[in-house]
Amino acid sequence: MPSLTTFKLLKQEHNARRGEFKTVHGTVQTPAFQNVATAGAIKGGLSAQDLQQIGTQVMLCNTYHLHLRPGDQLVADMGGLHKFTRWNGPILTDSGGFQVFSLAGLRKIKEEGVTFASHLDGRRIFMGPEESMRIQSNLGSDIAMAFDECVENPARYEYAKASCERTLRWLERCKIEHDKLNALSDTVNPQQMLFGINQGATFEDLRIWHTREIGRAHV
Repeated sequence: MPSLTTFKLLKQEHNARRGEFKTVHGTVQTPAFQNVATAGAIKGGLSAQDLQQIGTQVMLCNTYHLHLRPGDQLVADMGGLHKFTRWNGPILTDSGGFQVFSLAGLRKIKEEGVTFASHLDGRRIFMGPEESMRIQSNLGSDIAMAFDECVENPARYEYAKASCERTLRWLERCKIEHDKLNALSDTVNPQQMLFGINQGATFEDLRIWHTREIGRAHV
């Protein structure tokens, strides 16, 4: 199936850029503000219809939290996040990587992935690149984020460098699994895009190096 997703650079002035990317659920002008619907709903009682009326471009949902509750398989059985939330515009799901940072006291990082203690009931949960891709595929978002480690600030240079290298290896695993999932006949959204995440803490050379490596991975 040919891809229906594209990115177009509309204007660049020095380091500032304006562009747009198209998804099967609409076009997003960048840079963009993403309304956060962590568990599939905006806090404060805003409905999908409210978001449409105020001109919202894209909704952001959280892979880790939706995996725990109500469960990504349930969302898939209901037809994906668009039907689950009744939001017909573009949806981005983060990878669960931010929880590697925010739940630092409840997790353990290895090359294979990260083991969490659920903040709900303490049960052990493992999430690696492949698991993150499978969950996001079940959610059927338009944009899936690659699994990464978001390091603390300030961070030691040596740790930030090693983390960047591991995040890059995780990206390669994400891409392999994501391509497999998009090719399945029962995939919720076979036009789902995969975005790499630039890391490197506050170190400019790591940020530049990591950005270039993401580009070489064709993500």
